[in-house]
Amino acid sequence: MFSDNAAEVYEYLKVKAPNSKIERSILKAIDRKIKLIKANPRHGRDVPKYLIPREYRTALGVKKLFRVELPNYWRMLYTLLDDNDRLMIIAFVLDILDHKQYNKKFGYKG
Repeated sequence: MFSDNAAEVYEYLKVKAPNSKIERSILKAIDRKIKLIKANPRHGRDVPKYLIPREYRTALGVKKLFRVELPNYWRMLYTLLDDNDRLMIIAFVLDILDHKQYNKKFGYKG
């Protein structure tokens, strides 16, 4: 399950992948990581609560954020949602970012 932002980046990578080795490697890595996350929802590294960007905490109510590293210093960020009606955990991909965007979102200096 992708957020609008993540879906947009994923589609961009799908369009560029046939002609770009870098985008193709990132796309393949995303697909592999999603399979790993489905098998183990806590596959990614925990992002400390104090580092979770405000936009995720306030607008989306994110309390737990995970980071997965991708090729070329890209990152995929996801959270876990539970479906109370059915005993099920859903991994929701919030963002797929390059290194520069990741640093900006988390307030790191370049």
